[in-house]
Parts: sequence; C-alpha cells; structure tokens
Amino acid sequence: MARIVRIHELGGPEVLRIEEVEVPPPAPGEIRLRVKALGLNRAESMFRIGYYPESPDFPARLGYEAAGVIEALGAGVTGFAVGDAVSIVPPLSITRWGTYGEVANVPAEATIKHPANLSWTEAAAVWMQYVTAYGALIEIAGLGRGDSVLITAASSSVGLAAIQIANRVGATSIAATRTAAKAAALRDAGAAHVIVTEEEDLAARAKAITGGAGVRAVFDPVAGPSFDALAEALGQGGILIEYGALSPEPTPFPLFPALVKGLTFKGYQYKEIVRDPAKLDRAKRFIVEGLTDGSLKPLIDRVFALDQIVEATRYLESNQQIGKIVVTI
Repeated sequence: MARIVRIHELGGPEVLRIEEVEVPPPAPGEIRLRVKALGLNRAESMFRIGYYPESPDFPARLGYEAAGVIEALGAGVTGFAVGDAVSIVPPLSITRWGTYGEVANVPAEATIKHPANLSWTEAAAVWMQYVTAYGALIEIAGLGRGDSVLITAASSSVGLAAIQIANRVGATSIAATRTAAKAAALRDAGAAHVIVTEEEDLAARAKAITGGAGVRAVFDPVAGPSFDALAEALGQGGILIEYGALSPEPTPFPLFPALVKGLTFKGYQYKEIVRDPAKLDRAKRFIVEGLTDGSLKPLIDRVFALDQIVEATRYLESNQQIGKIVVTI
C-alpha cells in the first residue's frame, strides 16, 4: 500500500484526496518509482477541472513529473537497475500514468538518469518545462544566434525555461509579464528585456527592442484577446507558437498581420517531442548538457510536503509564483 493522490470528481484543489492504494507491479516496459519529489504543472489543474484534451476515469491519478529511486523493473526493461536515481519526462497520457504519491509506475522510455549535480527537488522540476520550451524554440522555430523571441507568461516554469534556452543558443529573450511585480525577478532570471503589458504597448515595445523589425518568434500559453498584439509584435515571416489556452475569452484570428507578414501560427504540445524518438533524444541531450554546464537550471519557487498537496495546488493557481512548485515525499 502507498499514499496516492487521486480525484473522484472534477473540481477545485479541494477534490484532491490522499488515499492508501495498492499500486500494482510495473507492466512490461514500465518501471516502479519510489517518488522523492514531484513537480506541479498547469496541465494537471486543467485536467482536474475538466478543461484538458484528456478526461479523467474516476478514481483518477494525476501528475506528470517526478524524481526518485527505481524499486522494480517491468518485463523487457533494459538500461536501468533497481536503486537508480531517475527523473521522468512527462509521458503521453496523464490518464494512464500519474506521479502524485509515494509510488508511481511510469514508462521506461520516459525515464532518465539525470545529472548527479541535481537535488531531488531540482530533478522533479526539469522535464516538463525544458522539453516544452526546447520543442517550441529549437525544433519548431529553429531559434539561433541573433534571433529574438517574445515569451509571455514568462514567470511560469516553462517561461523561465524558454528564457534560459534562448540565452543558451544566443537569441534575445524578451519576457512579457502583466504587472511590474515580477519584472525585476525576470531580469534576474536572465531575460534580456521585460515588457510590462499593463503599462506598455506590447507590440510597440517589441518592435522598438528589435529595431523595428519585430520578433522572430512568439511563445505563448495564454491566447485570448492578446493574440492580435502578439501577431503585431512578429516580424516578417515570424512564427507564433501557442502551447496553452489560459485565457477564457475568445481568441481572434489576426488576418491582416498574417497576410501582410506571411506569419505562421502553430498549435503545440510537448507531446510532439515525446512521441518522436529522434526529437526526444535530441531534447534529452540538449537539456542534460545544459543542466551539466549550468546554462539550464530550474528555478524553484516553493516546496511543499505531500500532505500539503491541496495548499500547493492552490498556490500554483494563485499565479504568485516565479518558477516551479515542487512537492517532496
């Protein structure tokens, strides 16, 4: 038996329950992980309230990320041993696997022996943010030296990862944040420029930063009414990568900027990278190299205990954080 977080209905953080559950042995191709720490993600909140591409099958586990020690190997698993310290790239299905709890069965193909310089807390905060940002900026946008990228919701863990990845490849990182409260922290986190959208014209400022040319790429999880301004901020032939739908308002299509500038709009999930072995292998190498040389380093905002999972989730949904929220076991 193990303490596992499950939901029996859709709703707010209060529907999360810690229950004693018998976890089955790992299936073929899986490993059994004794969880030391797990990272919280917006996707899990969207899944819990029913605003997500997958729907829960009650009672449902949830959770995409974790780090811990391998307890058992399923049939056919090679390259790992009981006792290995590993962390998890978020697998393709939140309904089949879940990491909230003391024990989790996860696919071996999503399991990585992370660099030894990472703590458990850091290791649990790596893969969702860096795989998501890497796939968008490197695999899709092909960002490189001399390019510029506008990163919205930049104080999120994925936004901070995007800043670090842009800096690592020599691109100019432009972070957008709603209020000035997080501006200094974003500069401290490596953003070359910060735009406070409640005080500044987003498109005009982005164009000013780029000498009138506009940015090469926009990386946005919000959508909604700001879509027009993001399109205006793009330069000729630019690409807007949309990886979320945080705004509850309709998203207009910016027809004339798209026509005049030949823009590309790309809907994106990290799963594009996870389901492609070659892309996932490139992502792993890029991220492990960055973690090893220090150019990539997860920023941890707060750490909670498992018994505080409801409190931790409420904090995630408050938007107060700058960086990752981690729960330790």
